[in-house]
Amino acid sequence: MISLPGPLVTNLLRLLFLGLSALAPPSRAELQLHLPANQLQAVEGGEVVLPAWYTLHAEVSSAQPGEVPFVMWFFKDKEKEDQVLSYINGVTTSKPGVSLVYSMPSRNLSLRLEGLQEKDSGPYSCSVNVQDKNGQASGHSIKTLELNVLVPPAPPSCRLQGVPRVGANVTLSCQSPRSKPAVQYQWDRQLPSFQTFFAPVLDVIRGSLSLTNLSSSMAGVYVCKAHNEVGTAQCNVTLEVSTGPGAAVVAGAVVGTLVGLGLLAGLVLLCHRRGKALEEPANDIKEDAIAPRTLPWPKSSDTISKNGTLSSVTSARALRPPHGPPRPGALTPTPSLSSQALPSPRLPTTDGANPQPISPIPGGVSSSGLSRMGAVPVMVPAQSQAGSLV
Repeated sequence: MISLPGPLVTNLLRLLFLGLSALAPPSRAELQLHLPANQLQAVEGGEVVLPAWYTLHAEVSSAQPGEVPFVMWFFKDKEKEDQVLSYINGVTTSKPGVSLVYSMPSRNLSLRLEGLQEKDSGPYSCSVNVQDKNGQASGHSIKTLELNVLVPPAPPSCRLQGVPRVGANVTLSCQSPRSKPAVQYQWDRQLPSFQTFFAPVLDVIRGSLSLTNLSSSMAGVYVCKAHNEVGTAQCNVTLEVSTGPGAAVVAGAVVGTLVGLGLLAGLVLLCHRRGKALEEPANDIKEDAIAPRTLPWPKSSDTISKNGTLSSVTSARALRPPHGPPRPGALTPTPSLSSQALPSPRLPTTDGANPQPISPIPGGVSSSGLSRMGAVPVMVPAQSQAGSLV
């Protein structure tokens, strides 16, 4: 295929066409170029024929021997005008997918476009200049037609928004990413029974279907159809309505229960350890503990009971603190009622009928007097002859 001329060559060819028609002497025939006035429509991916033909008045419609047409087709997009095909001096040049329907020379100048894309939409101009066999211009004309390439809907995507539980609300959405013109949407339920939805639950522009207060009977297969003037595409979504709480709710309840049980077990274990720690010091036997200090034995004036325990001390020297510093852990005698010089009680004689009263405490201090003086009764541990506590 011959490569297309550049923009400069295209402009020169157009000037040549205009120059030939302007400089040539007028002819008896009048050239008329015919193109459809209405906009042409085609579908993306297909092909279309842009019809065009010319006639010369006062002559037959077919090409005359020696009649030479010069043909050019142009496409104008938003930015510039490009040449898509030209036929000059028996040579045809064109872009890929562009060709003439009839072989030249012919008065039918129809253009075929294949493999259409949306960007091929726009105005197409046909320019023709005819010369006779003597090289004289028979006429020139240029006209334009409009082509609109439509795009069928691309396959849409269906989505379910919300948690499909009994009594809940969900929305089914459907969206096609590309189409020309814009699509409209329709939702139907196919299974288990057919049902068609309308406004207000259906939004035909946005493609959404609102389902409120779900019930088990609303479960099924829902199909969305996206359609425009040149095509239809569809997708589907299966709606399953659950009757119990959602999986997230169940999982949350299980996790919460496990966490609560763990905290409770930890609290019980902590309390148990604290109680055991408080009991251990009271039950421990300290092997390095110092034995209590042995009290000095009383002299002849002291009275010792038959079982070897110290019952009273009459010697004042027994109340004196021991010489030297006390040993750690030793017991220090405390003045009390039992530690005062009290005589051992004697059994009264049976000479008389009445028992004799017990003599007062030597020293002139009675037990009531000691109490008034602030003395406190103290239990004195008993000792064996070896000095150990009994």
